[in-house]
Amino acid sequence: MTEIFTRIEPSRTADEVAQQIESLILEGVLRTGDQLPGERELARQFDVSRPILRDALKALEARGLLVTRHGGGTFIADIIGQVFSKPVIELISSHPKAIADYLEYRREIEGVAAEYAAQRATADDLALLDAIMARMDEAHQANDFEAEARVDVEFHHAVSECAHNIILLHTLRSCYRLLSEDVFQNRLMIFTLPGAREALLQQHHAIHAAIMAKDPEAARKAAMDHIDYIEEASTRAQRVGDWRRIAKMRRQQRSDARDTDKTGPET
Repeated sequence: MTEIFTRIEPSRTADEVAQQIESLILEGVLRTGDQLPGERELARQFDVSRPILRDALKALEARGLLVTRHGGGTFIADIIGQVFSKPVIELISSHPKAIADYLEYRREIEGVAAEYAAQRATADDLALLDAIMARMDEAHQANDFEAEARVDVEFHHAVSECAHNIILLHTLRSCYRLLSEDVFQNRLMIFTLPGAREALLQQHHAIHAAIMAKDPEAARKAAMDHIDYIEEASTRAQRVGDWRRIAKMRRQQRSDARDTDKTGPET
């Protein structure tokens, strides 16, 4: 495992250890669910005593940034999920207007994120984006809708990381949590629309290409065009879903009526 923690000066205290871990969480290096190395290894990387390390971890746990599982290690807490509380998530999922507002918000903020990513992405950022794009292509070729949808979310996560803006990063992560938890049930329905998967793939390639070319204007436009398409496709997917539901009810109703005609009225 790559060592991401650096040596703490001998004169420093548990506060410096805690601050370094805090910074890694804030910068998105450590993410929800990531497990920290074991106590012995972590103390070695920080070059501090184990009592100092324990004090730092306890302080972070008390503040809700870490969780310790008995016999299972120490993990980064689910702090992102708290941005949208359960009651708010339930409200969003039950009100159609929330979908339009969600996409409107994403359109603007993802445009900015893509623009910044084109300006600021490092070689390591671009390598990660390349790898995710390759996996999206593989899922597309395999006709694996669910895998393609998962990589879709991962791609947008990566773009937000390439932007190197902490507020953008965590704001977008909270937005993408709604996708990961299937708050918007018609998300996968979009993939069933004729030509939609191909269009979405091309849009992701356009965002990817603009960031790789370091073209902020093109990156912003590609990201915003992508959300415009999703908004239109979401409306279309909802209508198609309604058509299918109604057609199924009509067919069932007519089938029941024919069965009644054959058997005659009940006595």
